[in-house]
Amino acid sequence: MEALIGVLDATLLASTVRLVSPILLAALGGLLTERAGIFNVALEGMMLVGAFTAVVVSAGTGNPWLAVGAAALAALVVALAFGIVVVVLKGDAIVAGLALNLLALGGTTYLMRAVFGVQGGYDDPAIVGLPRIEVPLIADVPVIGAVLSGHSILVWGAVLGVFAIQLLLFRHPLGLRIRAVGEDPVAAGSLGIRVRRVQLGTILASGALCGVAGAQLSLGVVTQFVEGMTAGRGFIALVAVMFGRANPLGVLAASAFFGFAYALGLRLQGVGIPPQFVGMLPYLATIFVLVAVQARIRARRRARSALDEAPPGVEVAPA
Repeated sequence: MEALIGVLDATLLASTVRLVSPILLAALGGLLTERAGIFNVALEGMMLVGAFTAVVVSAGTGNPWLAVGAAALAALVVALAFGIVVVVLKGDAIVAGLALNLLALGGTTYLMRAVFGVQGGYDDPAIVGLPRIEVPLIADVPVIGAVLSGHSILVWGAVLGVFAIQLLLFRHPLGLRIRAVGEDPVAAGSLGIRVRRVQLGTILASGALCGVAGAQLSLGVVTQFVEGMTAGRGFIALVAVMFGRANPLGVLAASAFFGFAYALGLRLQGVGIPPQFVGMLPYLATIFVLVAVQARIRARRRARSALDEAPPGVEVAPA
């Protein structure tokens, strides 16, 4: 019991902050497409392509920032393919997303063998990770410095992205157009909003964010690439969008919850907990969230049904 209590320290919180960022960046991309009426299941594949591209470019050039840009561009190409199938050709978003995820998994596995000549994973000193930033003044503060300092700039970029998207969606005309397209594309089109352009734009932005998320995972959290290293983080990001009600602040809270589950799982490996159970923690958290989301949806349906069946003049309390 003392060992379990001992893992709840500043190191665990610092690890949580670091592990939240890939999920949060991908979730912000999923949030944009969700607001535009697109259920983006391809977040996982975009992240994986970004993670692989970042390692290739970093190992080849020694420039991690060029690697981040290349990761965003590569994932953006995947997002463009997804957008063409879903928006232009009117294909099923779930089928297209799952197909791209499988293509990304198989493609990166094949390319790792073709480019690096290895299989399973690639770890080399030539891979230059993202530099960690020591925040002035804060770094010397006990506990707080250990938690908030020593992270890559993408960690703080993810947090700033939350507030930037909050302002975009609720304080900018473009955000109003995105929300209008998501609510009713036919009505939005009748008002002169170019629905396809808005949806394609959000999909491309989602791809770029997922590419950066992949780069943070392979160059910020670790400095290597492993087959399928996203390990369901794209799907977890999608759940974070659902649990956060497609609201930037809600998505931040949901991503923090999942990041804590990942960090706790890593710390528990050192206190004698079976690794099989530790590996289950993020997915158990995901199942818990999905159950909570489903319960919330059912409560809304019951409240709506009660409201429809209530006699005139009788008020029904909202769920």
